[in-house]
Amino acid sequence: MTVTFDFSGQVAVVTGSCGALGSAVTEAFAEAGATVAACDVVPIDSEDSQLDPADGIEFYRADFTDEPAVAETVDQIVADHGRIDYLLPIAGTWRGGDPVEETDVDQFDMLFDVNLKTMFLASKHALPHLQDAEGAIVSVSARSALEGGTGDGLYRSTKASVRIMTETIAEENLGTVRANCVLPSVLNTPMNREMMTPSDEWVEPAEVAEVMQFLCSDAAAVTSGAAVPVYGEA
Repeated sequence: MTVTFDFSGQVAVVTGSCGALGSAVTEAFAEAGATVAACDVVPIDSEDSQLDPADGIEFYRADFTDEPAVAETVDQIVADHGRIDYLLPIAGTWRGGDPVEETDVDQFDMLFDVNLKTMFLASKHALPHLQDAEGAIVSVSARSALEGGTGDGLYRSTKASVRIMTETIAEENLGTVRANCVLPSVLNTPMNREMMTPSDEWVEPAEVAEVMQFLCSDAAAVTSGAAVPVYGEA
């Protein structure tokens, strides 16, 4: 079965758009007709960027851990395009390897800034516009956020917080803005292939992007506050 989405005339904001998942989501929404405000601290023309310029994609370079920068960027997106229908706060990173007593506090600050603060600030400043549009937020938690584990407790904690923040936004905006999150495990990305032995069970970023499109679509009109597994059979 082939599923297609049509987001013509709508505006989607994607943070972390130059990363593996962010670029897949940006491209998927653009291909479905949306105007995509692609946001990242990494320049789109950097060798670290996985996002290619394309029709329907407007790039905004901004640090989403910095509230004034977030406020200015959201205001500029609305000035440029008139509205925001969807927010996909994907900016995030992974760090781990040490038990709690051996983990530096700088790593705590960095992970909570990148994984949680960016999602919080993007949501805070986009929500008034999403309320006007009766739009949707789809954030990115993680399968590992469902339980504790060894060596990456800070990462798990940040992603658990993303899930709770998502549920809170859903509760606070019942009937106006839908908020859901996805729970990936190991994705098939260049970084993961460098760090681990590749597996056929890894999920492609484009597959996660399709679920995020569904959660923004009218087909998920009755779904809010959900944490949706996207880890396949891994």
